[in-house]
Amino acid sequence: MNPLNNVVIFGATSAIASAVARRLASSGARLFCVARNPERLESLLADLRVRGDDAAGERIRGLAADPADPATHADAWAAAREHLGEVDAALLAWGSLPDPAACHDSVEATEEALRINGTSAVALLTRIAPDFEAQGHGVIGAIGSVAGDRGRQSNYVYGTAKGMLATFLQGLRHRLAPAGVDVVTIKPGFVRTPMTEGFNRAGALWAEPDRVAGGILRALRRGHAVAYVPWFWRIIMLIIRNFPDWLFRHLRL
Repeated sequence: MNPLNNVVIFGATSAIASAVARRLASSGARLFCVARNPERLESLLADLRVRGDDAAGERIRGLAADPADPATHADAWAAAREHLGEVDAALLAWGSLPDPAACHDSVEATEEALRINGTSAVALLTRIAPDFEAQGHGVIGAIGSVAGDRGRQSNYVYGTAKGMLATFLQGLRHRLAPAGVDVVTIKPGFVRTPMTEGFNRAGALWAEPDRVAGGILRALRRGHAVAYVPWFWRIIMLIIRNFPDWLFRHLRL
């Protein structure tokens, strides 16, 4: 089991990451939160300090920086390590859901979606992996998506970014295993977050961020290679991945 006593969260103000941070703060963990929006970050930190009985901000701190911009990664990671010392866990949790129609017609929109949801995470993982490898323990988790399991006409650019991230994490997991470092690919399904506003979010397939957060923390503690959250998405995506292409291309998914 991986201890989650000293944790850095990149993209901490996203709905899922905030739910993870709240659970960790309530358990007494030391946290370092990185997020793009300074006001939202300060609001989150204030909430976490109340939950964690840390009014002085000795255990729970943060930095306003855009994790989707690789130029911020060196300073953000250095600040996290200065506050936490050895890092038990790093969670990468930023992203955006691009407009599929815009991506269909625009190279620039497609490249931006790939950067935000894929290549920026790969850049950060490349920076932090050597430090985990050197310390010889810990867990790295990154939030991907079930959308990366198979390209679908409705969101294949987003799915491409998440599929690329999943493949990179798979290779990084193989590389870091001998050093005793776990790498967890987290694949949420449908989650009621600001990113999915405008969707019809009724039905049993939709989950609340706190439920997803619980699954993420279990996966990080246990070092699971791939965590579908909620669990039933593993079965759903197994079926979708194995649809024959001649039939799949006629489905409106």
